[in-house]
Amino acid sequence: MEKLVINFPNQLREALAIAEKAVVTAPTAPVHNIVLAGLGGSGIGGNMVAELIKQECKIPFAIYKGYELPAYINENSLVILSSYSGNTEETLAACAQAQAAKAKILAITSGGKLMEIAKENHYDLIVVPGGMPPRSCLGYSMTQQIAALHKYGFISETLVQQLASSAELLSSEQADIRGKAKKIAQFLLGKMPIIYATDRMDAVAVRFRQQINENSKMLCWHHVIPEMNHNELVGWRDKNNNLAVIIFRNEDDFTRNQMRIDINKEVFENYTNTIIDVWSKGSSLCERMMYLVHLGDFISTDLAELRNLDPTEVKVIDYLKNELSKVAI
Repeated sequence: MEKLVINFPNQLREALAIAEKAVVTAPTAPVHNIVLAGLGGSGIGGNMVAELIKQECKIPFAIYKGYELPAYINENSLVILSSYSGNTEETLAACAQAQAAKAKILAITSGGKLMEIAKENHYDLIVVPGGMPPRSCLGYSMTQQIAALHKYGFISETLVQQLASSAELLSSEQADIRGKAKKIAQFLLGKMPIIYATDRMDAVAVRFRQQINENSKMLCWHHVIPEMNHNELVGWRDKNNNLAVIIFRNEDDFTRNQMRIDINKEVFENYTNTIIDVWSKGSSLCERMMYLVHLGDFISTDLAELRNLDPTEVKVIDYLKNELSKVAI
């Protein structure tokens, strides 16, 4: 897994090359909404895309991580199906609903049943390299989504260019990122991580939580500011030095949110002695998000090493899928 994390900047470059060659067809009907269906490592890229395009895309972009799509899906919808394996049962269920609704469909996958369906029905299809854990392929899925949205005409090429510059940033900063990650992992060892970020970095916080879960084999939770100031902050009431607060921060965070973070830290300090500010680098939101993602991925693999665990192993998920396979949907 560590090698895959190290390769993330190159994965972004490879993903951009795939995206440049990918062919998508213009919708035959006006598109009034876009829905992305995907889970886990195949779905988190959609959360990031939603944040990155929200100031530019003029139609709604929604994400669904279950078996059912919303009732508004119809022939004026673009449904993006993201399943790295191509066999994610929830995404295949969403595919059937999109087909029934006569939606425009784009499949992003490395193979499996989803690829078969896309080819049989002549749906737009972008194929990415297979054989890796889905959570290690964020660069492939997110890049294809952004590039496709540009090719369909919903966003400009700016984000595609920012992904390219993100790859360069991560390459130049990787040694420093790895050093920071090792120090933070030491702070988190034996503690319960609590991840906070401002609302526009929600997807980055979710990604870090998921990586801690899967790679480090640890429970943790996350919340966003300012929402947590209206509920979770009240839950900080008991002294517990086994809690470790990690706050993802950006120099251009909204001023009121920066004030909230500073006040929140005053509260946290009453109840735990481990509070870590993690500052991003980059000249755009895309670059800052990718920087924090890369740092978080390294932290998760470093924690696995400190805990003498294999970050790649997900036997409990394999068990779940095997048990589900015994019963037809």
